[in-house]
Amino acid sequence: MLDYQAAPDLLRDRVILVTGAGDGIGAAAAETLAAHGATVVLLGRTIRKLEEVYDRIEQAGGPQPAIFPMNLEGAAAKDYDELATKVDEAFGRLDGLLHNAANLGSLTPLHLYSMEMWPKVMQVNLNAPYLLTRACLPLLQASEDPSVVFTTADVARKGKAYWGPFAVSLAGTERLMEIFAEELEGEGIRCNSLDPGPVNTGLRQRAYPGEDPTELLQPADITPAHLYLLGPDSRGQTGQAFSAQGD
Repeated sequence: MLDYQAAPDLLRDRVILVTGAGDGIGAAAAETLAAHGATVVLLGRTIRKLEEVYDRIEQAGGPQPAIFPMNLEGAAAKDYDELATKVDEAFGRLDGLLHNAANLGSLTPLHLYSMEMWPKVMQVNLNAPYLLTRACLPLLQASEDPSVVFTTADVARKGKAYWGPFAVSLAGTERLMEIFAEELEGEGIRCNSLDPGPVNTGLRQRAYPGEDPTELLQPADITPAHLYLLGPDSRGQTGQAFSAQGD
């Protein structure tokens, strides 16, 4: 997927919402989507970081983005409904939704895991993608070519010791994607998941503090996968679990 060559205007006139857009993969994806013509809705919890991404998009000549601050850890269903209402008022539809935000939690044996941390990880990684997708369904239905991308990881597909609720929540996200894909296929809404693989992000550094980040791909390196899945060239692909860097 990293060899995908996107047309410069691939996403022209499309409106795409990106969660966790303040830094890392989310920021790189947002800037790349905008560079290919998309109006990007930047969702994250830190306004300063979102504003920095906003400024970079504008300075690069991309369509004017929108900022919607939200802390997914504490957001309730009504907050997602309010967000969808604001997006509807501003744009009238949503052509793409990239679920990128994630909470690593801690790498701890299951029987020792913090019962305060467990629901926080679940809330960001599993509940938030469900609630946001549900709230945005009318906006996606208003699009001529809607696409939803759920971000996952290898530990969601094969459990590994100490990855606890991070792995469990993302495994749930994979099943969530598959269910949405089957239920919405008749409406033309495609839903897929993407495992970015090893990428130099803050989350990766916390998970592997001894790893040399210079040996990893950078967030911008995997954006061809986002362009493919959120653009028209992926029409007909739904319910699939993709890996940006191969198997």
